[in-house]
Amino acid sequence: MTDLSDLPPVRPGRRTLAAWPAVPLLAALALWVYAVRHTDVSRLDDFGLVTALHPGFWAGLVVLTAGFWFTVRDPRRSGGWPAAYVLGLLLMERATQAVLYPTPLYAWAWKHDGVVEHLLTAGGLQTADRIGDMAVYDQWPGFFAAQAALVRLLGVESAAVYMAWWPLVSSLMLLLPLLLIYRTFTEDRRLIWTAVWLFYVANWVGQDYFSPQSVAFVLHLGVLAVVLRRYGRSGEGPGRQGQAVWTAVVGVMVVTIVISHQLTPGMLVVSLLALCLVRRYRDWVPVVTTVVIFLAWCLTAALPFLSAALPDMIRSVGDVGGNVATGYGTTPTGTGAVATSWAARLLSGSVLLLAVAGVWRQRVLRHRAMPLLLVAAAPLLMVVASSYGSEMIFRVLMFMLPGVAFFAAAALLPEVRTLAAEAGAGARGTGATPSAPAAGRRPSLPARRGTRVGGPLLVLLAGTLAFVPSYSGKDRINYFPPQEVALVRQLFDRAAEGSTVVAANRNYPLAYASYGTIDHYWFLDDDRRHVDEIVRDPAATLARDMAGVERPGRAYFLLTQGQVANSEMNGQLTGAQLDRIRKSVAGSELFRLVAENSAGVVYELRREGGAE
Repeated sequence: MTDLSDLPPVRPGRRTLAAWPAVPLLAALALWVYAVRHTDVSRLDDFGLVTALHPGFWAGLVVLTAGFWFTVRDPRRSGGWPAAYVLGLLLMERATQAVLYPTPLYAWAWKHDGVVEHLLTAGGLQTADRIGDMAVYDQWPGFFAAQAALVRLLGVESAAVYMAWWPLVSSLMLLLPLLLIYRTFTEDRRLIWTAVWLFYVANWVGQDYFSPQSVAFVLHLGVLAVVLRRYGRSGEGPGRQGQAVWTAVVGVMVVTIVISHQLTPGMLVVSLLALCLVRRYRDWVPVVTTVVIFLAWCLTAALPFLSAALPDMIRSVGDVGGNVATGYGTTPTGTGAVATSWAARLLSGSVLLLAVAGVWRQRVLRHRAMPLLLVAAAPLLMVVASSYGSEMIFRVLMFMLPGVAFFAAAALLPEVRTLAAEAGAGARGTGATPSAPAAGRRPSLPARRGTRVGGPLLVLLAGTLAFVPSYSGKDRINYFPPQEVALVRQLFDRAAEGSTVVAANRNYPLAYASYGTIDHYWFLDDDRRHVDEIVRDPAATLARDMAGVERPGRAYFLLTQGQVANSEMNGQLTGAQLDRIRKSVAGSELFRLVAENSAGVVYELRREGGAE
């Protein structure tokens, strides 16, 4: 058995050489700092952050990736260096946007901020008869209640103060469960840290933003880590008392998942069921615990939503084509949107192909890491079950990724060594202490260290660079400048209770502000025939749609640059068509201008007879 940690220590005379990994790491971070200080995001094009970034950022990524690869593949280096490089990667990947943009990204993050604000002001959960469709968030309130408590604890105005940094925070939280899962199947630091690196560069789906999914995914991996490490039948189990403790830990994590997110419990159930296919993990306690808690919540607090949604959910079962299809308003349109969309697809496809190659090449993994292979494949079953608002395929990719990254990393290594399960079996068979090599023998190393370096490094570089367009290529849609935030805030400060806000789509900040007292209508969500009617005769059609608002409420028309970007890049209306709508409203006596700046306009529908 080979254990890389037992190589002879570096001699004191070579301490300077031993610290060389710090050089590319610090150089990469210096390039990153320089790049973010010289990047202008005031005018983003259809390629988002990709074309806005200073070239120093790309150079920093190249230096960081090369430094990581040459460090991680050297068994004489401390395990702390790969960890430092991964932290550097997370800083460059997930903190760049928080540093560059003066306001938080992504309309859904702003929506969740609105939910937290509603909980703080309403003082409790509410039903659909009071807040309509938004009651679904009150039926899964775990994340939002926790954030409301955090806002109060920190004494800040709202979650918007810190939610720009949430992608970095949630990515850091994933690191511990990932390491625990990978260390269950190997002690080879090269494999562990390369898998972690690949996981982060391939996790472009963007569910790390301020959302219940970000925390639920961490807990999902936490449950799997506990089950893989504490419920395996290896003859060295924790005992009945210890098993009860870990069952309690699993129960707490499952409860937190179930009360926070709709999809993750289902993903967890199929993953745990997949583990039961392996004799070693055929312990039904985690599965039964998860199913009981899940059903208990579905049949009580979540029942109002599920009762209404059940017919559609049943119809989607088995409709794989419909579950993975994208509909109107979700089709990338334009050179930038199409290019970044293909970059994301190629990145995911490449990692999946690498994983297949890893399973094929590393025969020992097909046996020792079979549980992880099953966990990676299990989420595919969810494609058959639901479309999840045309997002199921993306969520499936995300839940597959921890296992896929492990086997993809194995494909980049010449051999996989020091599997923990293999070492334990060998030790029990011989009476030797696990991880202890035979006396006087140095662990075997590849015969030629210079071989098989260039190809894997190029693959790692390509994946790391492809992450940027995949993750940040739609920042023209997701970024709302301070002027847009100020305009929308001015509107909601003005709108009285019972008012209605009409907009092209919901892609603007604070779109759900005061949703307990103000109604919203996004006309691009309507039937296509009605959208065409608005395009033909904008002012008159919108005025009819907005009529009937009772005093003291008023009806407002809002059009911002975020709405235009989303409409153009997702195949809805063109910028010219939206501009025509704006001009028609501006020239109509039925409306009057109440607010305007460089990011958009707000018009108010006049009262009948012109009374104000």
